[in-house]
Amino acid sequence: MKRSLQVGSLFGIPLAIDPSWFLIVALVTFAEGLTWQELYPNWGPLLAWGAGLAMALLLFTSVLLHELGHSLVARSQGIQVNSITLFLFGGIASIEEESKTPGQAFQVAIAGPAVSIGLWLLLGFGAQLLPTTSPAAVLCQSLAGINLVVALFNLIPGLPLDGGQILKAAVWKATGDRFKGVHWAAKAGQVLGWLAIALGVATVLWTSSLNGLWLALLGWFGLRNAYTYDRVTDLQETLLNTKAADAMTREFRVIDAEMTLRQFADEYLLSESRDATYFAASDGRYRGLVRPTELSSTERSQWETTTVHALVQPLSEIPTVQEATPLAEVIKQLEDEHLPQITVLSPADAVAGVIDRGDVVRALAGKLNLQVSETEIQRIKESGSYPPGLQLQAIANATKALSTQNS
Repeated sequence: MKRSLQVGSLFGIPLAIDPSWFLIVALVTFAEGLTWQELYPNWGPLLAWGAGLAMALLLFTSVLLHELGHSLVARSQGIQVNSITLFLFGGIASIEEESKTPGQAFQVAIAGPAVSIGLWLLLGFGAQLLPTTSPAAVLCQSLAGINLVVALFNLIPGLPLDGGQILKAAVWKATGDRFKGVHWAAKAGQVLGWLAIALGVATVLWTSSLNGLWLALLGWFGLRNAYTYDRVTDLQETLLNTKAADAMTREFRVIDAEMTLRQFADEYLLSESRDATYFAASDGRYRGLVRPTELSSTERSQWETTTVHALVQPLSEIPTVQEATPLAEVIKQLEDEHLPQITVLSPADAVAGVIDRGDVVRALAGKLNLQVSETEIQRIKESGSYPPGLQLQAIANATKALSTQNS
């Protein structure tokens, strides 16, 4: 798996370069160098190729400033920006969480195109002040046009483009539902992605021009990201609407807190084929979680007289959630506190069930109609880790933040 190379930071925001960036820099340098040798033969090859390289680097400087616009506005709203990465298709800012209101989301989305428009005006004005065919004037004029194209292209109303973020904010404002805004903008992005792919393929077939391949590739990139937005939003909605009671299981044993340690060891520990979860109860009340590992610290001579009470950790001292707790909060607590499982309590503070990571995945698979085998569920339970690539902790954290904002 390729990893981005961190090359520094801007305003405290880490700047990274994906390996694909070097490819596009080489392609732009090559294409512009050839073009300018033909258009301006008096420059000479060295100057033309140098201008081509400068064009490639300044192009990505423009992209960097575009992303920096998004990032600085997000930071002004108290949102953490993890990084800005330059790659094959331009750049992307990794922003920690969603803006709190549709108005603030619009501000973050429009900031990038606003920077590009500003660069178009500034570079266009600068080109007018320089000799027409000088390398500096040509660079300014070319970069001005590219920044205008970047601004207009990004304003197309479909995710993952800035215009899609603006559409999301508009629908969010109109309906009061952020998730509905994402779904609308993602669907628009999917339609646009398919249209770009179809147009790109048609261009290749009808004109034999390879430019169509680039358009189809952009369409595929947009389509893939739009689908990702849609799926993640479905998952976030499910995490908020699914409660702990929907995911918990009764995979625990309730034992008499008054039995002796000898009885507990003989009747349960020696007969269980695998580790089990035990809760102790007496007088009709749950007393707490039994910790079998504490048995070894008790002298065997005392097992006949000491009761299970000696092994009990009260419910007030163990990690618990209520039945009505959203699954996003359950996941966050499991990960933040590094818990193998968590106890679910009823409104009467009785033990209603337990949840581990396997139970989480089973519940989500059922809600989202995903095919996850019971063998995989058991593997997750035993390993205590989610499948590779399933970033549930990050998604749950973002979902929990959205829930806090909405409340």
